[in-house]
Amino acid sequence: MSHLEQQVEHQPKNSRFVLSQDDKECILEYKLVGANDIQKIDFSSTYVPFALRGQGLAEKLVAAGLAWAKEQGYQIEASCWYVKKFL
Repeated sequence: MSHLEQQVEHQPKNSRFVLSQDDKECILEYKLVGANDIQKIDFSSTYVPFALRGQGLAEKLVAAGLAWAKEQGYQIEASCWYVKKFL
């Protein structure tokens, strides 16, 4: 399966988005923070195995994560330097 056909899988119980390729997992982790009536999401970590880097997989993960967070109406933050580039 080519990376163009890859789907990002949301794993809410693990607070992460996963994209699997070549038996390896690319991961975008987040934390939900609720304060008063404001729901915040903090994208805390992005990881792509060395062998899969340079293929745009992290960007695909971040795009999926941000789209989901916007749909949920979360206030979006990023302690991950990579995700910050997209905010």
